[in-house]
Amino acid sequence: MTDCIFCKIANHEIPTTPVFENDKVIAFNDLEPQAPVHILVIPKKHVASVKDVEDLEMMKDLFDAVQKIVKEKNITDFRTVINTGKEAGQSVFHLHIHILAGRPLLWPPG
Repeated sequence: MTDCIFCKIANHEIPTTPVFENDKVIAFNDLEPQAPVHILVIPKKHVASVKDVEDLEMMKDLFDAVQKIVKEKNITDFRTVINTGKEAGQSVFHLHIHILAGRPLLWPPG
């Protein structure tokens, strides 16, 4: 997907400093953080949203990366978010998991 900003990041066409990277996943700090820690974890393969996932191994790879990141950064309390669809807040249509931490995260958001 040539116009997808996350595909360009995954392919190193747009420079970023990875927080984590392997052959299937890349993670980086969000440019518009909503918490002191706000990391995005994305598959390198383009999938628009969680409802488009056909390979459940991809989800395992993403959550394995989440676990490695929080362990490496010694983050014990955090929220993971996957927005699916425009009305749910998805603004980049490439599957991604938000890791949010570093402040109290109230529910419902307020």
